Amino acid sequence: MAKQIVDAAAQARAVMEDIRRGVFSPVYLLMGDEPYYPDLVCQAIIDNALTEDERDFNQTVYYGLDTDAGTVASEARSYPMMAERRLVVLKEAQNMKSLEELSVYCEEPMDSTVLVILMHGASADKRKSLYKNVKKVGTVLESPAIRDYEIERWIVSYFRGRGLDIAPDAAALFGEYAGTDLGRIAVETDKLLKSLPEGTVSVSASDIEKNVGVSRQFSIFELTRELSSRNKAKALRIAANIGSAPKFAMPMAVSALYNHFYRILKYQALLMRNPRPSGEEKAAVLGVSPYFFKEYDMAVRQYPLRKCMWVMSLLEEYDYKGKGGDAGEAKPEELLLELVSKILN
Repeated sequence: MAKQIVDAAAQARAVMEDIRRGVFSPVYLLMGDEPYYPDLVCQAIIDNALTEDERDFNQTVYYGLDTDAGTVASEARSYPMMAERRLVVLKEAQNMKSLEELSVYCEEPMDSTVLVILMHGASADKRKSLYKNVKKVGTVLESPAIRDYEIERWIVSYFRGRGLDIAPDAAALFGEYAGTDLGRIAVETDKLLKSLPEGTVSVSASDIEKNVGVSRQFSIFELTRELSSRNKAKALRIAANIGSAPKFAMPMAVSALYNHFYRILKYQALLMRNPRPSGEEKAAVLGVSPYFFKEYDMAVRQYPLRKCMWVMSLLEEYDYKGKGGDAGEAKPEELLLELVSKILN
């Protein structure tokens, strides 16, 4: 998973741990293209900053389109009533035209106020005073967008944090269904867990099919298995089947293939360091259950380092073509067949 999204996840966990312990910053600037972690931290502050009895007189929530910096700053400078602190939350802050003017308040914020500036799918200008002042006196959380090829690993990590193992094909299928919206994935995961038998610790693709209502008929995962063994006839047949699906999208197919070959590449690097890695080392590098080790043991022999790097380069080329670049008159299903044929040849 990309370092930026990993850092955002780790920082969000650390900030929320402080919040649960009653340790608050005077100002929070929560921002970024991916709203999941900013929203999560904002809700944690709302849930923990005040008791239910204190909220009537000490909590105010504004929305960027409906207010201005002067109003928010004035509220933030008010003293709490029969409570330890006052909570002022500015949601959709990117829509407030005078947002940068809050930098004046953020130079010397009130110790008895917690001000939360929540930007949805947007970020403050790091060259300007608001960002710099909050960075000095408070907490800034920036959450970057997650890319298509990172989503499967994020799902595996997220499920692990919920005390569950999810099979790679199940994670791929879930990612195809939910996309890269982390908030939607979290909501759909909650729904899934309510549907599974109590005590479930492992989630399979059949669990996703049965309880989420998405079919694996056109999943790319079967294709990666055939590519691992270089079964050309079956791989091309599956690719044709996938490409004929009404909702087929070439970028998502390339993303899944990229994840697969990236694992093979990491496994190659591990074998260069240690020709006989333990199961724990394989699991750490591949991020899959031991059930799938045999597939990758085979794939790493079929795709030596130079070949694997060439495939990664080929995937970048077809990602560009799949998004409309230099594809000519080729249809998406034709591009997939062409890509698979080149990988195998």
